[in-house]
This record gives sequence, structure tokens and C-alpha cells, in this order.
Amino acid sequence: MSTDIAATETRVTEARTALDAQVREIIDWHFDPDTGCPFWLEWAQKAGWDPRQEVRNFDDLAKFPHFEDEWLRGGPVRRWVPKAYADRPTFVFETGGTTGIPKSRVAQEDFRTDYELFSETLPDEHFPKGSNWLMLGPSGPRRLRLAVEHLAQQRGGICFCVDLDPRWVIKLIKKGWTDHLKAYQAHVIDQAVTVLSAGHDIKCMFTTPKLLEALANRLEEDGSSLKEAGITGIFAGGTEFTPQWNRFAHEELLDGIYMTPTYGNTLMGLAASPPSGPENGYKITYYAPQPRAVLQVVDPDDAGRTVGYGETGRVMLTTLTKEFFVPRFQERDEGEREPPCEQYPWDGVSGVRPFSRLASATTVGVY
Repeated sequence: MSTDIAATETRVTEARTALDAQVREIIDWHFDPDTGCPFWLEWAQKAGWDPRQEVRNFDDLAKFPHFEDEWLRGGPVRRWVPKAYADRPTFVFETGGTTGIPKSRVAQEDFRTDYELFSETLPDEHFPKGSNWLMLGPSGPRRLRLAVEHLAQQRGGICFCVDLDPRWVIKLIKKGWTDHLKAYQAHVIDQAVTVLSAGHDIKCMFTTPKLLEALANRLEEDGSSLKEAGITGIFAGGTEFTPQWNRFAHEELLDGIYMTPTYGNTLMGLAASPPSGPENGYKITYYAPQPRAVLQVVDPDDAGRTVGYGETGRVMLTTLTKEFFVPRFQERDEGEREPPCEQYPWDGVSGVRPFSRLASATTVGVY
């Protein structure tokens, strides 16, 4: 066995040990009557068993049912706030749904912690400390806007935002109002171009594949480019972030600008990816921020079975923080299971796309 392989296996083992320890800490916290979350305390009472006694490692989480995001629809949202954190200032973020009562997640510091950890993965030469940011993504009651704003501040910069309502975008798509949809996209891009041209010295930005392409096309129409506008680093994410689009962006839009793909949502936080480019066929592999969150790729017909490396399965998420516990949530995405790597010594997922069995019912908006 080579030294490199042995070192990687050691790091994988250490990461699993840390994950098992995180599970014990979070289970003990959320199911302790003094510190726990009212929702989970009530759940345990009805279930008739004490997770603090029966869940001592990650595999033991299989004793829980799959988390249902419908549990997040409606109030009172304070049932999700751990008793020990009841007096802390609390945010509430929408996590899905375009009609009816939205699903909501409460948060206090998690979104800041997640993005501080992500900040450590950003190369300073492309995301210079002290640089200002453009947040070209959803506004309103969404975690992402505050998280990107905190990321900019964490790195010493100021974040400039646009107004963008993704619920309205979805409604326009479902109604087939194509002209209105194009007009709204133009309205959002107008805001971004205005901010970039206002002398704010913006070098970094968050956006989605669709909006990045729209912004690049508008700047080209105006005789400019993302590079000429001063952008040096782009943090991007969205369901349409395919290897094909990744290659298109590098060859047609970026002109040497560094771009890092991400996969995230309000329940998980942010899964980062190692550098992707022509050297690996523009393949994008995402790794969750373990031990705070875990991504598994499982058999769609048997979620208790993890598929083999390179095989396709449904993405399953577990979130393990003192603010929020989500066991075994089956995402609306699928992908291929990937092995640990040097930077992230735990499983990853590539080729993320809408879960094929639900794809016909999924409407992709600005993402």
C-alpha cells in the first residue's frame, strides 16, 4: 500500500470517527428535555423510545424515519428552536414551495458558520480579502441572501444585492407567460449591470447558471464582459450546473475568471467542490460540510442501501447541528456516488440533477 493511499484511508477513518462523535453530541442535545427541540422531544415521546440510549453512531440514525419537509410547513416555528437557544435572536427562512403556506427553517448562527467554513475553501487570489461582492440571486425570506452577505463581510467586503423573487419566476413559468418571464429576467439583470457600473469595486459574486449567462450576454451586448466589469471570482450554484454548462461557461463566458460550483439548500447549508476544468472533463463533485451535514447516494427503492461508487442513486441528506437536526431526508435530486478525495475524506456526489421519478413535477426557476 502506497503512503498516499494509507494517509487517505487514515483521514477517512478519522472523519468517520468525528462524524460518529457529532451524531452522539447532536442526539444528546436535541433529545435532552433541558436543551432539546420541542418538535423532537414530542416526537420521541410519541415514538416510545429514547434516541439518547439507542443512537450512538451514524449508522444508528437508520432507526429514524425519513425526515419529511412537509413537517416544516406552517407554525409555530418555535417548535424547532432548541430550549437552550430559546432566548437567542432567531431568523426564519423559506425552504421551498411556490404556492400555499411555505416551508420554513429557523436559524440563528448556522448560516454564518456554514459560510465561514466555505470561505476557507476560496482562493484569495481570485476572491481577494476586502473585495466587495454582488449577490445576483434570490432576495426576500431566504437564507442564501443573508449567507452571501455574511460571506462578503467575513472576508472584509460589502455585499450589494438585487431584488429577485423566485416564487414569482416559478409562477410565470407555470402560467406560460414567456414574455413576462423574459421581462422579469431583464429587470433583474438591469439591476446587476447598474450595480457593476456604479464604481463599487466589486470583484466577487454569487449567481446561478441561468443568471450568469444572462448577465454575460447583457454585458457583451453593451460592449463589455464579466472580466472587464472587474469580476475575478464567481461562487455559483444551481440545479442546471452540469459538466456541459460548466465547459460552456469556461469557454464562452468567463475568460479566465475563477468559478467554484456549489450544491446547497436551506436544510443542509453548502456542499463545496474541488476545482473543475478541462483536466477532469469539467466534472463537478460535491462534498457536504461533514460532520455538520452528510450526503449519501442511496437506492431509490431501498434508502437503507448506499449505492456503489460510480452508481446512480437518490441524494439523501442528514443535518447535524445544535440548531437543526434532519435525519435521512430524501432530496428531490439524484446523482452518482463519488469516493473520498484528498481535500474531503468522505463520500461525495456528482452529476446532481432533479430526481428522474419526480422530474416531470419539478419546475426549475432561477436556479
